[in-house]
Amino acid sequence: MIDVGVYFDLRNPTQWRQSPSRLYGFTIEACQEAERLGASSAWFSEHHLFDDDYLANPLTFAAAVAARTERIRLGTAIVIAPLHHPAELAEQSVVVDLVSDGRLDLGLGTGYRVPEFELYGASLKARYAQTDETVRQLRALWERVRPQPVQDRMPIWMGYQGPQGARRAGLLGERLLSADASLWGPYSEGLAEAGHPETTAVMAGGIQAWVTDDPEGDWPMVSEHLGYQLDSYRRHMVEGTDAPTPKPVDVEKLVHSPRSGPLGSFTYGTPEQVAEGIRAYTAGAPVQTVFLWASIGGMTEDVVMRNIQTICRLAPLLRDDKTAASQLQTAAIGIK
Repeated sequence: MIDVGVYFDLRNPTQWRQSPSRLYGFTIEACQEAERLGASSAWFSEHHLFDDDYLANPLTFAAAVAARTERIRLGTAIVIAPLHHPAELAEQSVVVDLVSDGRLDLGLGTGYRVPEFELYGASLKARYAQTDETVRQLRALWERVRPQPVQDRMPIWMGYQGPQGARRAGLLGERLLSADASLWGPYSEGLAEAGHPETTAVMAGGIQAWVTDDPEGDWPMVSEHLGYQLDSYRRHMVEGTDAPTPKPVDVEKLVHSPRSGPLGSFTYGTPEQVAEGIRAYTAGAPVQTVFLWASIGGMTEDVVMRNIQTICRLAPLLRDDKTAASQLQTAAIGIK
């Protein structure tokens, strides 16, 4: 069985601009609705100096959501580890874990944007080694800081992509923040090499997808926001470098593309079609959770709430039991 969660970055683009305060308040409400509908988790990301106000502090926001929810797990996907002192991360994560009564999943990654590292006075050169060391220090610091976390062993998820990154996560003995089954091999090899039991392996990750009951009718709206979001990522990716700004993405070619990577493909279709894609993507790997964008590039509140309802209908389809079809039908009737 694979759990299903939702993912937020709180973008607020100029062409769909809304009150930033309202956007933050609404996103908390959206997390409450996701919890009510049975989502397993809500995940928040970190970037700095984006021109659309991308969320800059996922742990602070996770604490706010923790205070307004009771069950849903709260994850960071990711915190950029080299931008933060390990002691800072240790203490901030404990606050979220306490407020949530043990519901934090701490996802860490290396980052890649030059302006962000310049903003924090950090170095890009040793970011992988620094992130690895942050993990080791966090494990030690959580034994020293006061107060201590609720969870006996705080879950750390390594946002490492590609075979080498998956192996690094295994060597650390931590969870891998990717749902890509092709990474299970190098991840398990890293675990074995470092003497970690394979039974400790856990994977989870974001799925680049949109689920809809009306693929044809929703596509003009979804494609506009998707195009904006992908072009924004690609434009911000090269800031501070000599690389030219990439050409706009052809979203029509992107859908169901065989290319891998977060910017290389996008699954679009009905709950049954997206569930089939997720099963194929995760097959054979110890994937515990997948999460999908609740909002893409500044979507309206009604679209986001409707999307959360549809995402939550994926869960029964990803269960290996005979009740999935009847549960999906009941859920569909309930939101009409």
